[in-house]
Amino acid sequence: MTVVLRRKRRAIYVLLCLTAMLLVLAVMSINSGKISLTPFEVLKVMIGGGTDRQQTVVMDFRLPRIILAILVGIGMSLAGSVKQTLLRNDMASPGTLGISAGSGLFVLLYIVMFSTQGMSAAFAMPVLSFVGGLTSATLIFLLAYRRRRPSSPTSLILTGVALGSGFGAASLFLTLKLDENQLNFVLRWSAGSLWGTEWRYLMILAPWIFVFSLYIFYKARLLDSLYFGHQVATGLGVSVKREFLLLAIAAIALASGSVSLGGNFFFIGLIAPHMARRLVGINHKWVLPASCLIGAVVVLLADTITRIVSFGADVPTGIVITILSTPYFLYLISKTN
Repeated sequence: MTVVLRRKRRAIYVLLCLTAMLLVLAVMSINSGKISLTPFEVLKVMIGGGTDRQQTVVMDFRLPRIILAILVGIGMSLAGSVKQTLLRNDMASPGTLGISAGSGLFVLLYIVMFSTQGMSAAFAMPVLSFVGGLTSATLIFLLAYRRRRPSSPTSLILTGVALGSGFGAASLFLTLKLDENQLNFVLRWSAGSLWGTEWRYLMILAPWIFVFSLYIFYKARLLDSLYFGHQVATGLGVSVKREFLLLAIAAIALASGSVSLGGNFFFIGLIAPHMARRLVGINHKWVLPASCLIGAVVVLLADTITRIVSFGADVPTGIVITILSTPYFLYLISKTN
């Protein structure tokens, strides 16, 4: 009992620290940029005061971007956490499984045929991204399927990598049909640029992330069972095939929504669940919120760095995330070998 209480206290302490870190980063981010604002000026804007210029800077540019960074971090980290649990493989994520590549291909098809501006894009791009991710996942499971024996996690991941490469080649082919403006948008989006920083996009993405995240949090105990293997879960009375399918769809939806408005933040879905389990243990009651907070902190930190530090060019957030995450990824590889 003492050990359980100690772990619970540690998990709560970690979550409180991560929450405080996220709040501090949000305050730093909203006060950072080419146009400097004092915390008092930002506070005035938040309560409805301030000049028109200050209102525009905070409400039209910085605050939507901060919210988008947090939503994308939550979506990608939760999707990665669920995938790693379902496949019982620490290398599983929407990126390694090729799901992000499938989502990206369908988004690119929309960009080729239509405009990314207007309210229709706010609805269409997340939905098409979800359809692309679901199509990719279906193809992966069909290609990795072996009659009368379950598909191994390694087989699924290798199939996902191969299929992701195919989707990447198709996406590269489509970029040849783009004009200069479209090509510039796609290159930045594929590098991980938080582009959907308008309230109309957030009005679509926020409920999308909230609904599917709520479902995954509701299934935290079931994820604990699946973490120890499908046989253990079956012995505990879990309908593994049904729950596996529903959780996989929820994870695909979260990753697809994040990809559609923020690009492919590959490392978030891979690294955040690892860090969460190291900090709070394997209980998904704590792993899931810790993953969300870590993902949100990393994305917001990277985005704040791109606005504070002058790189001589407008660097996409995804590039900074990769730079920040690579040392930890190499550390994980060294520990597992």
